[in-house]
Amino acid sequence: MKDFKDLRIVFMGTPEFAVASLDALVKAGCNIVGVITAPDKPAGRGMTMQQSAVKKYAVENNLYILQPEKLKDTAFLGELKSLNTDLQIVVAFRMLPEAVWNMPPMGSVNLHGSLLPQYRGAAPINWAVINDEKQTGVTTFKLKHEIDTGDILLQESFPIGENDSAGDVHDKMKEIGANLLVKTVKGLANDTLKETPQLSTLPTGRQALNSQQSTLHHAPKIFTETCKIDFAKSVTEVHNLIRGLSPFPGAFTFLDGKMLKIYKAAISKDDLPHINKPYKTDEKTFLQFACADGFIDVQELQLEGKKKMNIQDFLRGYRFAK
Repeated sequence: MKDFKDLRIVFMGTPEFAVASLDALVKAGCNIVGVITAPDKPAGRGMTMQQSAVKKYAVENNLYILQPEKLKDTAFLGELKSLNTDLQIVVAFRMLPEAVWNMPPMGSVNLHGSLLPQYRGAAPINWAVINDEKQTGVTTFKLKHEIDTGDILLQESFPIGENDSAGDVHDKMKEIGANLLVKTVKGLANDTLKETPQLSTLPTGRQALNSQQSTLHHAPKIFTETCKIDFAKSVTEVHNLIRGLSPFPGAFTFLDGKMLKIYKAAISKDDLPHINKPYKTDEKTFLQFACADGFIDVQELQLEGKKKMNIQDFLRGYRFAK
């Protein structure tokens, strides 16, 4: 048993989601002996070098930073070993080779954005919203060979509102997950956590009544074809796709031959009338696309080559093809 502040911890993460976890650990008094994040990359019109969100935080808080190009590089592995780490924390980072995740005596803990074993994979927040889940959560678990399959340490659930976007869920999750990580580190330090193996299959029949779900859902990477709206589907399915891909990468369709991303929409209560076009609009206040059983009412959108705006501002300046 150790005081959690005595543990030598290396933190691994890259995007803004991971910053909340690193900040929570720092503010809790954890001894962060190193931060591993992605190398700086050129971005923007000027292709200037950009630091990851985690690196920016680490620089501001005088934390030791490593930015390896390759995680199997012998020089990097040697430097990592020299930190004499007790525990590694991984949040929104690359897949780790065994030489890295198995290095510290207490192993490596990952924070995942779902209630494992549900939604293993790269995009758990997006798929939970797309699939119209009513709740999700966060899980801390020990890393092992197969991705997102390690023994569970702690979990915490929270509801998904019917109009929540993936961005809304992300913002709630990063704070809940950060607090859960601190609890996890404390529990590991004082040896009060029980590691629970994940189920490889979920209960069926009567057993499923007490289970979250009887189907194991996955969360693969989002590709362009995932983002194209199929208006032959129900209005509920289209609405869920839009909010599940907002704010990034964005669900899209085409308007008068140009790509149109829809970031926010609502299910129209109007009855479905007969129309010749795939959409209806008064060209002043509303734009609605026809789905299989109703209309989706666009509220925030971005036309190819233009900035994101609300529907009223868009209609004020757009001229529809006749």
